[in-house]
Amino acid sequence: MGVFNRIFAALAGAAGAPETAMIDATHLKAHRTASSLLKKGLFPRCIGRTKGGLNSKLHAVCDDQGRPLILALTEGQTSDYKGAALVFDRLPNTRALIGDKGYHADWLRAALVARGIAPCIPPKTNRIEPVPYDRTLYKARHKIEIMFGRLKDWRRVHTRYDRCAHTFMAAIVIPAIVTFWL
Repeated sequence: MGVFNRIFAALAGAAGAPETAMIDATHLKAHRTASSLLKKGLFPRCIGRTKGGLNSKLHAVCDDQGRPLILALTEGQTSDYKGAALVFDRLPNTRALIGDKGYHADWLRAALVARGIAPCIPPKTNRIEPVPYDRTLYKARHKIEIMFGRLKDWRRVHTRYDRCAHTFMAAIVIPAIVTFWL
């Protein structure tokens, strides 16, 4: 019914818009009990095949204090910038958005600039024309990695045991509420 998602959204929304936000994604390994894939036409389970086995991917946006603001779940093979497209409409109005090289896409940079958000995303090494970014501001990106580590301290988040995506998302949101917002 989305009760825990609404509680999380209310607590994260009450904090107001942060000055800077960070975006990243992490893989969550699916246990064999959660790994039975559904047939076509039924509800998606957000479990995908990767080189490491069956995974889900958690896309997150956090504030400058390392508290999660937006959480989204996709299949494990989903790229970072496709996950950014999922959460883009819900991004808070911030001064800057910090992301790693996985979010290096011209459309994302242009969309952020159009919203008045400065992208702090380093270019990929194979880019012909380098794109400038604030290296000092980029050093704060470790806070989202710490946030993922603290969420993965909860065993049920680190290894996915739930078959249903909405049940697993509730299992992610509850530790996020308890660890960061209460």
